[in-house]
Amino acid sequence: MNFWEHIEELRRRIIVCLITLTVGMMVGFPFSRYVLRILKLPGCSVIDKLVFFSPQEGFLIYLRISFLIGLVLAFPVILYQVWAFIAPAIEKKFRRYILNFVFSGTIFFVIGMCFIYFILLPPAFKFLLSFASTEMEPVISATRYISFVIALLVAGGLVFQMPVLSFLFTRIGLINWRFLKDKFKYAVVIIFILAALITPTVDIFNLLLLAIPMIFLYGASIFVSFLVRPKIRYEHTKALQNI
Repeated sequence: MNFWEHIEELRRRIIVCLITLTVGMMVGFPFSRYVLRILKLPGCSVIDKLVFFSPQEGFLIYLRISFLIGLVLAFPVILYQVWAFIAPAIEKKFRRYILNFVFSGTIFFVIGMCFIYFILLPPAFKFLLSFASTEMEPVISATRYISFVIALLVAGGLVFQMPVLSFLFTRIGLINWRFLKDKFKYAVVIIFILAALITPTVDIFNLLLLAIPMIFLYGASIFVSFLVRPKIRYEHTKALQNI
């Protein structure tokens, strides 16, 4: 295909993703009230009630929650569309791994969200609301609370895609395990910067809670890249180097 045909295919796949996300939101909207109760749990020890300040705010809160539900439901389809778009650049013998790619990507996305929900959010809320005093009483807006939690959950899910993306990019030829290994020290710096941006607090404890798993995920990405490296191309390159 030429350039414009690739653009047209990309447009079609984005439309499929958006339609799937919309359907997922419609399916998830009736359950938004129950999911709201779940999203409140990480901060329930320090936050008594959530409040909203405009008539439409309650509806928009449930709409945001339905977006999160829809994203989780649509994520396998999104991964499939990513794979289908890039599949022509992948060797035929690896195209059969599409189910593994979609399944592992979805699992890592859910694991990342669970990590944020169970490990990072509870101490983060305790730290952030520990600054309350007789002069400052926290009145937490439901919109800002839900937006804050959803943003962290989605960021955590995407961060945990590193090993999955390592597989995909290695098969395309954009990266290899040697490149990842050589750039490890730079990756650690970038990881700490990303962890500082994602982590809602400024204390080192919460920073390390996210940075250390990300470093392990980067190590796993190197291992995955090594396992799926194009062996024929690598051996040919090695032979040329020996000559």
